[in-house]
Amino acid sequence: MLKIDFKKIKKYIFEHKKRYLLILGILLIVVIFIGGLTIGYFSSENNKKSEVQEVQQNIYVNFALEIYDKIQKEHWNKVGDEELTNLFKLAAEKLLGAPQKLSSADKNGLTTMITEITQNMEETKKKEFIADLANLVLVNLKPFGRSALYTKKLKQELVDKVQNVNPQNDLYKSLEANESSSQKELDNAYAKKISELTPRIDDPAIKKEMEKVEYAYRVLSDEKNKERYDESKAEPTVLGKLIGSDVLYLYMPRVSPTTLEDLKTETEKFDKGETLNSLILDLRGNIGGSLDVLPYLLGPFIGPNNYAFELFKQGEYEPFKTKFGWLPNLVRYKKVAILIDGNTQSSAEVMAATFKKYNVGIVVGTKTKGWGTIEAVYKLENQINEDEEYSVFLVNHLTVRDDGQSIEGNGVEPIINISDKNWEKQLFTYFSYQKFVDAIKQALNTNPGKI
Repeated sequence: MLKIDFKKIKKYIFEHKKRYLLILGILLIVVIFIGGLTIGYFSSENNKKSEVQEVQQNIYVNFALEIYDKIQKEHWNKVGDEELTNLFKLAAEKLLGAPQKLSSADKNGLTTMITEITQNMEETKKKEFIADLANLVLVNLKPFGRSALYTKKLKQELVDKVQNVNPQNDLYKSLEANESSSQKELDNAYAKKISELTPRIDDPAIKKEMEKVEYAYRVLSDEKNKERYDESKAEPTVLGKLIGSDVLYLYMPRVSPTTLEDLKTETEKFDKGETLNSLILDLRGNIGGSLDVLPYLLGPFIGPNNYAFELFKQGEYEPFKTKFGWLPNLVRYKKVAILIDGNTQSSAEVMAATFKKYNVGIVVGTKTKGWGTIEAVYKLENQINEDEEYSVFLVNHLTVRDDGQSIEGNGVEPIINISDKNWEKQLFTYFSYQKFVDAIKQALNTNPGKI
């Protein structure tokens, strides 16, 4: 029979009681400590989450910060935190007429500043202030006045400009005709307008109106140009005219996505006979436009797969090669003159620099404008006004001329500068053909495209 010695059990429990209590106490402390850490962690995370949500809910801060990021990533020049936050600070001071503080020269400091400025503003005032703030910062990026905050209207105006669409210029209205007019009706409308205007041609306003009539008829009497104009209101970017029997004058007012096709179409019209061998390409007043078309547009002049031009951005040079080859319609021209002036700008300046580099022809005129920037429009994900869609119009590259220097602020120098009193003799030295020199003089003495 099993005997239980209760005295021994009691003695064992008493002897080990302190050890069990110590272990139990340690376990209890560990549990409390872990619990405290867990509560602290979740409390901290909740606080952080609350702060993030508060910032996310501040659409005005998000709007400014997205523009901040776009500038640092896409602007042609590296803009550090200190410089950029200071621009925002100065812009805020300009708008508010009072000193502002930045707690730190970074996005956190900017967030705090904008939050404090706008917290007591009415919603309408907030929208106006943030939009004005962003625009003022963009405008003051170098070169000054080239970047900006764009509205839907400004963006559409830019698209129209690049596409060579002028909503204010109705070619049919100039002829007092309409899209359904036949070619014969267009001919009659043109003849009628000219007969009405000719007796009063001495009046400058009438002369200007006649130029509009002649231009409208020139565009609409060409089947391809008329078809494109009817579809998109896009006007041609290359217009040709013969000077005598052996000189073709081509006027290019801007560079658009259709310019290569316009060049092919226009040169095809004159690609006949044996005597035509001289070309005047008039880039005076060309405001530039599409950069994307240049690797294609320059190919017919310098050949395929050649380095056409370079762009500069944040310390790096990016070369571009031609993506199109020789144009048969241009092969016949052995003497070439390219006309430039102080209103030749942007991508047209790149063209002039490339023509000089590859000796395509003799560049004649005066120094170009020196507007050597390439801009792009960047969509914004964060918007501040449901009735408006803002985007950033930003200078994202600088162009480089034939000698490796920036076009910006320097322009492109002509080979023959017409401000030199001996320029005609210099021109004759290059071509040894007086008839071509006279045609160039005729073009230079006439407004671009009016010859």
